[in-house]
Amino acid sequence: MTHKTKWLLFAPAGLVVIGAGACLVSWASALKEKGAPARQWVPAGTAALAVFNAGVSLFGHGVTENVLYQLKEKDQPRPA
Repeated sequence: MTHKTKWLLFAPAGLVVIGAGACLVSWASALKEKGAPARQWVPAGTAALAVFNAGVSLFGHGVTENVLYQLKEKDQPRPA
């Protein structure tokens, strides 16, 4: 797989997972706000933060692949 392909795969996937994680964090905080027991909202919030951070990681990997792609393109001579 090329750096460009990885970039075009990981960056949007990361954004989607970040959005899903943010929604899950909101859901877990709503559970707490409604007075749910801690044994319910704490694991939900922990899992939500794990999903959110996984999205940040995927997006970061996409940014890394973009930089590697740009460096590779910069080093190649352009046809005249």
